[in-house]
Amino acid sequence: MLAAQAISQSATDPLAGLVVRDIPVPIPKPGWTLVRVAAASLNMHDLWTLRGVGHPAERLPIVLGCDAAGYDAAGNEVIIHPVIADPDAGGGDETLDPNRALMSEMYDGTFAEFLTVPTRNLVPKPSWLSFDEAACLPVAWTTAYRMLFTKAGIRSGDRVLVQGVGGGVASAAIKLAVGAGAVVYATSRSAAKRREALFWGAHAAVPTGERLPEKVDVVIETVGAATWDHSLRSLRPGGAIVVAGATSGTQPPADLARIFYLQQRILGSTGCTRAELVSMLRMMESTGVRPVIDRALPLSEIHKGFQLMIDGDLTGKIVIHPPAVAQ
Repeated sequence: MLAAQAISQSATDPLAGLVVRDIPVPIPKPGWTLVRVAAASLNMHDLWTLRGVGHPAERLPIVLGCDAAGYDAAGNEVIIHPVIADPDAGGGDETLDPNRALMSEMYDGTFAEFLTVPTRNLVPKPSWLSFDEAACLPVAWTTAYRMLFTKAGIRSGDRVLVQGVGGGVASAAIKLAVGAGAVVYATSRSAAKRREALFWGAHAAVPTGERLPEKVDVVIETVGAATWDHSLRSLRPGGAIVVAGATSGTQPPADLARIFYLQQRILGSTGCTRAELVSMLRMMESTGVRPVIDRALPLSEIHKGFQLMIDGDLTGKIVIHPPAVAQ
């Protein structure tokens, strides 16, 4: 089968270690299932792996990709829950299992014609979602869902700031928060991306770092160092910043005096549970919220997709299509 593998890592030339080549079709072990991939999508996690961040070199080569939707061995349409872990080891939350692994970390990922996953990780794909839409959800959308609803507990009328319009998590957070009745503010350096945020239902979209017209209850933070000071200054006393990424750097000035004096909360969030994925699907069905897709590319052009991600020239998700395979 055709697959996209990371075979080496480089902080300065990450795509040099990405190859698309034929590898054997995986054989599922007991308790696992073979899935034929219909669509997958890119995440920053894949790029971090190619850069050598958070992924030991001794685990190479490995098939990249965390998101996918396809067909199980019986021909059922499924979405892959990407967190491979034991809920019992995490006190009922598989994201808290110390040995958890996202697809493509310890096990081959989704950029292939076939993959294997624990049978528990299969979630029925609703008929109202296309395969391309479904492939956008398992990482970026569920990350945003967990940040908004499990961690921050937002309610209708809450003020929410989403930093960095354009990425998959940010676009998902805007649409999910709007769908829940929140008043959403968004930031971006790009005027075109700010217009997109308004189209998705944001109350206002301002240039990165610009003062908001009011303080917010919650900040969705995936940018990191470049927006951290603005996130703190935009937050009301007692409000919460939920952090699930730091693409611009992980070591901003903490400003501890502001945090303790205003009793602001900093909440970390990683991944999602299978139950959260199912809950999000129910919300999407009732609200009509759907993923933002920038474009779809064949697996053979995956390098182009990653370059667009590196350049920041995206609004929403890039979907990857493996070659068509007969059922």
